[in-house]
Amino acid sequence: MSGLVGGPAPEFTAEALSEGEITTLSLEAYRGKWLYLLFYPLDFTFVCPTELLAFSDKIKDFDSLNAEVLGVSIDSVYTHLAWTETPRTNGGIEGLQFPLLSDQKRELSQAFGVDSPDGPAYRGLFLIDPDGIVQQMTVNNLPVGRNVEEALRILQAYQHVAEHGDVCPANWIPGETTMVADPKASKGYFSQLS
Repeated sequence: MSGLVGGPAPEFTAEALSEGEITTLSLEAYRGKWLYLLFYPLDFTFVCPTELLAFSDKIKDFDSLNAEVLGVSIDSVYTHLAWTETPRTNGGIEGLQFPLLSDQKRELSQAFGVDSPDGPAYRGLFLIDPDGIVQQMTVNNLPVGRNVEEALRILQAYQHVAEHGDVCPANWIPGETTMVADPKASKGYFSQLS
């Protein structure tokens, strides 16, 4: 699973629900953009709608950063459709602002290393750059959701690195000082620490 970071994302073509329509989406369609692939266990569950809605509610932030989000679960597109038509007050994700891929055969979850032997896929989050390279991944067990603000911070950090070539220290946020990845040049950064 960790072998994915720094290498090409597994290619995929999958049936999807997008804006209420059943369609087919592929990784190739997202070349030239940053992409978050958001694996979640199941539709109509508990933590899952909180995560999907958190990402959906921030979709304009992702858009402004030239990034797309795709949700993935082992549910069918028809289950996705029913869930997207269920009001939030009833545990639904009505108004979701990004597509949901169907991984009924578990091919995507296996390719990305998040397939669980005892049930649905783990909560995997993969950041794929415009060239199709996996830059970051996190995998959570089923009971704990991810943080959309941290996903945005990570995206901005990798975009900064791609544009400027320097590196981002721990807890970096846009506008803060970065460092040069060089033993001598990095001392400029370290000299500012107290």
